[in-house]
Amino acid sequence: MSAIKKTERATSAATNGAAAMSIQALYFASLADAANCQQETIKVEPSTSLSELYERLSQKHGFSHSQQELRVAVNDYFANWTDPINDGDSVVFITPVAGG
Repeated sequence: MSAIKKTERATSAATNGAAAMSIQALYFASLADAANCQQETIKVEPSTSLSELYERLSQKHGFSHSQQELRVAVNDYFANWTDPINDGDSVVFITPVAGG
């Protein structure tokens, strides 16, 4: 294979790798029921916010909770809905909890 072809393949692979990130979405309670799973790996664009991620997953799974009803955490820390997502992050959507 020519050096040009190798460079083109390497550039293409690097570009494709930067085009999507892999994150873990974790679900509990009614969200897990609606998603029919407790976690899944999602591919997202680097500029995706947590709000955009939830909207995408809500459409996919038919979640009944609005963002205003939920909290979101990234890598075990509460986050803002406008925060960016990084490759390899673990995102948890937390439903309202009632206690006694």
